[in-house]
This record gives sequence, C-alpha cells and structure tokens, in this order.
Amino acid sequence: MVVLGFMLIAGGSASAQLAINGAGATFPYPLYTRWFNTYARVDSAVRFNYRAIGSGAGINEILARSIDFGASDAPLSDQQLAAAPGKILHFPTVLGADVITYNLPALEQKLRFTGPLIADIFLGKITNWNDSRIAEANPGVKLPDRPIVVCHRSDGSGTTYVFTDYLSKVSPDWKQKIGAGTSVTWPTGQGGEGNQGVIDLVKHRDGAIAYVELAYTLSNKLPVALLRNHDGKWIEPNIRSITSAAASAAANMPSDFRVSITDAAGAESYPVSSFTYLLVYQQQSDAAKGKALRELIQWALRDGQTFAPPLSYAPLPGTVIAAEENQIKTIELPPQ
Repeated sequence: MVVLGFMLIAGGSASAQLAINGAGATFPYPLYTRWFNTYARVDSAVRFNYRAIGSGAGINEILARSIDFGASDAPLSDQQLAAAPGKILHFPTVLGADVITYNLPALEQKLRFTGPLIADIFLGKITNWNDSRIAEANPGVKLPDRPIVVCHRSDGSGTTYVFTDYLSKVSPDWKQKIGAGTSVTWPTGQGGEGNQGVIDLVKHRDGAIAYVELAYTLSNKLPVALLRNHDGKWIEPNIRSITSAAASAAANMPSDFRVSITDAAGAESYPVSSFTYLLVYQQQSDAAKGKALRELIQWALRDGQTFAPPLSYAPLPGTVIAAEENQIKTIELPPQ
C-alpha cells in the first residue's frame, strides 16, 4: 500500500519536540502539507506528523484512538460517534470540490456532464465516449469512438463519500443500487489508492474518467469538466462556485458542523463541494498535546485560511470560523 505522508522537523532536535500524530483524508493533503510546514516555524516546539491514508482509514484510527487527530471529508455518522471511546468534535478546515477529470487529449473543449449522466457512466450503463447522451450534453464537440475507462478510489475515502453523496441526490438509480459512503461496491471500473493514485490511473489510460479533488487535477494539468448544478447552470469548479455552495449551509450550520453541501441551490454553486474536517476528542488525555491542538486549530481558522485559495480550496465563511472558535474552548485538558 502506498502511503502519502510527511514528518516535519523544525529547529532543534526531533527528540526535544512534542510529536502530534494525525492521519486521514487525501482531499486536503496539499493544503495540510503547507499548513504543517508553515506551523513548524510558528511553533518550533511542536512537530505535526500527518499520514494521508484516506478518510476511511483516518476515521478508523481516530475511533481506535491510535492517533491524536483524524482528518475526513465525510462527517462521522451517528453510529460511529456512538462507538467512539469519547466525544469527537468536528472542525471544518476549508472547502474543496470533487471534480470530473478525463483523458481525451484530442479534445480542445471542456466537457460538460449532468449528475444523472455521471451516475450512469459510473454504473456502467454508458460505456463509450460517443454515446448519444454525452453528445447531447456537449453539442458541437466531436467525441471519440472510444471505450470509457472508469477510475475510482480503492480505499475508504472522503472524496468518495462526497461524490457518492452527490450522486445519491441526483440519481434515484444510484441511490437505490449503490448509495453514499466512504467505501462502496463499484459496479465497474479500476481502483486507485488516494487522490494521487486515481490521477495516476487517469494519466496512463486513454479514455479514462474519474472523480478527484480539484487541487490534484490542477497540479497534474488534467482537464476538469463543467457540471450542471441544482439550478440548471453549467458551472466550473473554482473558489467562487465552491464558496457559493457553502453559503446556505453557513447560514444554517448545525452545532456539530456535520453537514452536506452537495447539489446545493444557487445559480453559481458548484454541485460537488464539501467541507473537510479535523476530528479531535473533546476530552484530551495529554494536556500538552491538547493545548497544541487547540492552538493549531485556532491558527488554521485565522492565518491558515490565507493559504487556501492559491491551492484551489475555498476559505471558511466567517460565521463558521466564529462558531468553531467557540467550540475550541470546549476542548478539555487533563490536570498537569
């Protein structure tokens, strides 16, 4: 298994630093890399180690309390929260987007897809690029007579949760046969581990199509499709359209921050947008680590947001930041 990860060491010896270990989502990995490297200079007494192993694995490790914090694009279910050995708090960090990318180098125009069309491709109902339904969504585009190679995640993934949550809202057939989850039974296609693993599949397979986090397509110079949103508009994923998708959720954010913003209303809303979360136990077992986690989250909600747009993530709405800052105060530290 390929594991993405890094160890950050700043100033002084590693043994003199407080090591805090986390694991989970690959969706925000490009941003978290930048955050933790920068934060190592803000507080050289702390070293944050993060393994990007997928949201599903990160959730399993935080539930087992084998790490100090988890990371997931999928909020924990009621059943997962009930199974945890203590209360777990969700801290949204930024907003991102799942996008549809493909390997058709002869095409100059960006392709367009509706939600039901994507669902039927990933259900294996549409198997060739020149299918009449794809052509209908892309008038004037000369589509190749080539088989579609579906690529998806093989590991438990928040990116998969966001994608399948969206498809479950726009396709009754998908909802009935597959449903939403960090791991699902794929009816067709090839699996790759992590967002980068899926990107690698797409790059080396002519006719491939996949869902991945936006930042990975940009860094790998792959095309990104436009999607028809809830209001019937063709939308490109960018900071503006992702922020628009979060607008209604921000105004009515639940107190535990567990919310879905896929298929959001709004003429400018990108339909496969999502918050991504840090998962932290409210009752910390180590006072020094708990204090460091509180300080990191506070920094991420303020200074850390400025790093988001250059990496194609959308900063959090101010109302969400304010609510999270109140939640930080509820993290409990044991007596020293």
